[in-house]
Amino acid sequence: MTPLDADTHSRENLSFLARSEKRALIWIARQLPEFVNSDHLSALGLVAMALAGLSFAAYRLSPWAAAGVVVSLAANWFGDSLDGTLARVRGQQRPRYGFYVDHVVDVAGTTFLVAGMAGSGLMNPVVALVALVLFLAVSAESYLATHAVGVFRLAFLGFGPTELRMVIAIGAVKAAMSPWATFGSFGHVKLFDLGGCVASIGLVIAFLVASIRNTRALYLAEPLPSRRRESRVA
Repeated sequence: MTPLDADTHSRENLSFLARSEKRALIWIARQLPEFVNSDHLSALGLVAMALAGLSFAAYRLSPWAAAGVVVSLAANWFGDSLDGTLARVRGQQRPRYGFYVDHVVDVAGTTFLVAGMAGSGLMNPVVALVALVLFLAVSAESYLATHAVGVFRLAFLGFGPTELRMVIAIGAVKAAMSPWATFGSFGHVKLFDLGGCVASIGLVIAFLVASIRNTRALYLAEPLPSRRRESRVA
């Protein structure tokens, strides 16, 4: 198996905020002091996501836990989005290490976050579990596609990690005022249950679209060879 490196894959981010976010991240990276490196930012991203999960769990104690969710998600954005940018700005890329650590942090951080939601009372644990399983399935497909197709896609239908953080933060503030939402004939449902179901549907669609697209691209690149006739030995 060929090791993953910078020359074997490209990053594609077509989210709504991608362009403005990229400019902001480059500017911030250039202002950071030299003693701060990408490893520090990756660690910050992981710790911040764990704190976001704990803040969600703290909703059982006080709705003011929403402040912890918002601050933690902002810190996670800073660490998780800036670590790779800082490495590129300083010319300190470590392609295999960076790719591996970044996505291990993503998987662990998302697990912390969803576990906190499941324990918050704002979201049915079954809905949280389904959403987490589907997220992990989509993540696995994207990592496989990065290796096999050579493209790592960060967004689907304009939504990437930054947009999702914003939606979760807004939901956290709304849940602090009231955890309920009105949804047509279903009447009152928990806001995060509704969000979890919508997210799950989106993840299923994303998984199917990406799987079909990448399978087709790989089949066209590597069509089934014609069967070779065995040469007969006289």
